[in-house]
Amino acid sequence: MENMTDMKRFFVMMLAASFVFCVSSCSMDDTYNMGAKDNAAAPEDAPMENLSGDRFDAIDENDFIRTADNNVSTFSIDADGASYAYMRRCIRQGFLPGSNTVRIEEYLNYFTFDYPEPTGDHTVAINGEVGECPWNETHKLIRLGIKGKSLKPSQMPAANYVFLIDVSGSMNSADKIQLLKTGLITLTDRLNPTDRVSIITYSGQVNRLLESTLVSDSETIKDAISKLKASGSTAGGEAMKMAYEEALANYIEGGNNRIIMGTDGDFNVGVTSTEELVEMVKEHASKGIYLTVCGFGTGNLNDSMMEQISNHGNGTYEYIDSEDELTKVFVNERSKFQAVANDSKVQVTFDKEKIESYRLIGYENRVMANEDFEDDSKDAGEIGAGQTITALYEIVPGEKYAEGGPLAVFDFRYKKALGEESIPLTMDVVMSDALDAMPTELTFAAGVAAYGMVLRNSIHKGSATLEMAFDLVGAKLDYDPYGYRTQLFEMIAAAQENSLK
Repeated sequence: MENMTDMKRFFVMMLAASFVFCVSSCSMDDTYNMGAKDNAAAPEDAPMENLSGDRFDAIDENDFIRTADNNVSTFSIDADGASYAYMRRCIRQGFLPGSNTVRIEEYLNYFTFDYPEPTGDHTVAINGEVGECPWNETHKLIRLGIKGKSLKPSQMPAANYVFLIDVSGSMNSADKIQLLKTGLITLTDRLNPTDRVSIITYSGQVNRLLESTLVSDSETIKDAISKLKASGSTAGGEAMKMAYEEALANYIEGGNNRIIMGTDGDFNVGVTSTEELVEMVKEHASKGIYLTVCGFGTGNLNDSMMEQISNHGNGTYEYIDSEDELTKVFVNERSKFQAVANDSKVQVTFDKEKIESYRLIGYENRVMANEDFEDDSKDAGEIGAGQTITALYEIVPGEKYAEGGPLAVFDFRYKKALGEESIPLTMDVVMSDALDAMPTELTFAAGVAAYGMVLRNSIHKGSATLEMAFDLVGAKLDYDPYGYRTQLFEMIAAAQENSLK
């Protein structure tokens, strides 16, 4: 922190003093600058596991690709936010997260960016810009932005929700079952009277706690939620079968048919393998049943499984670490439960003469074969109402970079509804005329990416530091509807303090 200004020193000291650091569930051996030792010892392709018992898949970072070898990059969008919330929990408990918990695309997409709304008949709008790369002065950054159409509560279609609740013994703590109950009651209070809710619970056995009930009878729903108690083993796979059966039995044509699952991810009875669960959710996703997975607690968190089933279940994966996050997921951003774009894919074609090489930052497990872009049978990610998706490419300019004209073509395909033909969108990515200033949203995105790369101790971080991330994020806090950007600013300051311990 030698180079920080007096103001920053004061801010960090005051913030650190305000944190009450409790015993961390994030392993000391899996913290910043220590995780590499554990990761190197893990078997190839094996899930990473904190000493606390939380399980994460290893991440093999995207490398630079020469445009002379392949100038086309294709990936599925990712709308999850779990990785960011897990980081926040670690920071609040006085530790930096392990490298394999850091999925930079989820850090970026935790935030809503100030992107323009779709126009005409489209339910998606795309945008892009180019700017400097803060951690490598010879490189540039391309930011790609996607915005799902915003919907007012009155525009939301009827919902058929199945709450799939883990009541096994491992959920028996205040930060798990009690927090989950609070969230479900909060969500119920905000649903429309004509929406429907049913509840499936599982521990050693599976139980239909509440048959599909209209939200107009919300007291019955909330009474059932309030009675939830945790004990026993975890027959999650069997419960998921029952939840899908319940969703299909009450299916609303043209509505939002969705399972909302709350768990720490510990399935130890019945269908337990991730592969079997993935096949189950893929089968039902094709029938129009979406899956949102909410992870709770630490010490037993199976992040690897929950991310995979949500990816294949046409849904998102969130990690609920606090009541603030409950408010974000179930109140402030509840409209994201309604998909306005399905099977959403990005393809970028770089000009070989203007771009020497490129690297997609994050999205490692979302990369697709180029030929899959126009194949409507290939599954890809969903975008909720009002949701923004952001991606960054770090590029190495070529010989003709400065000659003007498009640097790349940004193509995007999506479906308004599952099973329909995909709709194409396209735009040229060009340099900004305002060469003397970094665009606002690119600056913030660069700060988020720099923070993630430092936490990962990425080989591509260049000169990125926590101080750089602090400066970039702090410079662009004007657009901050719910204060989440300011909270990141505070997290980075706390991370600076933690890194010195």
